[in-house]
Amino acid sequence: MAAVVGDDAVHRVEGLPGESGPVGLTLALGRLRALGVTGLRVALPAAGHPLGLSGPPEFNKRALEAEEAVICHGGALGLVPEVYSAGPSGDVHVEVVWHCLEVREAPPADVPSLGEAERELAEALREATAVLSQLDVAASGPVAEAAIDAYRARAERGRELLAPGYPPRAVRVLELAQRVGLLISVAYENGDGGAVSASEMVARGAALRPVERTARRAMVAAYNSFVEERERGVR
Repeated sequence: MAAVVGDDAVHRVEGLPGESGPVGLTLALGRLRALGVTGLRVALPAAGHPLGLSGPPEFNKRALEAEEAVICHGGALGLVPEVYSAGPSGDVHVEVVWHCLEVREAPPADVPSLGEAERELAEALREATAVLSQLDVAASGPVAEAAIDAYRARAERGRELLAPGYPPRAVRVLELAQRVGLLISVAYENGDGGAVSASEMVARGAALRPVERTARRAMVAAYNSFVEERERGVR
């Protein structure tokens, strides 16, 4: 529970069956369990890529706007977060309301197996590195070096581990996907890197986008692997 809330002030769930108003996260999870929910899946959709979603359109629309959602396994429900923040810089008060909506009980879109995710991520990273090196447009210079140092510090300080019970491969895939995702963020945050022409900028973006997409797919595969293995009778 603490990992979900993090530094936020409060999380509430709105629209939960059997509740007339918003309830706290602990009560909401207990209510979901009583409704037959046996697990939670993560969805990380982006424009043109409904990763982890299964419909209906209204739920998908809200999840795409939030760029994240939780799908309940064992119950046709899903949760989409809406974040509210207020206060001066340095003292921002954050509240999250999770909107509970009906979802379609169907396989989630475009979620690979752990083995597929690990292989695809390694291949995408190799291909992107080769393209960027050939173009000589990777992020460089003092700004990029400072960003990479900051990334390394964040990676060591905020290493995110899965809960006990996940397969070792899931931990490995998640760590690699997070590392790749942060490095992609560093590349985007540093503008166009060493690219000097419009064609180089286009080529750089074209090399980075598939890697970012693959990293998101791998994250979802890792987060959802516990439920997936239980479905297959592995656990």
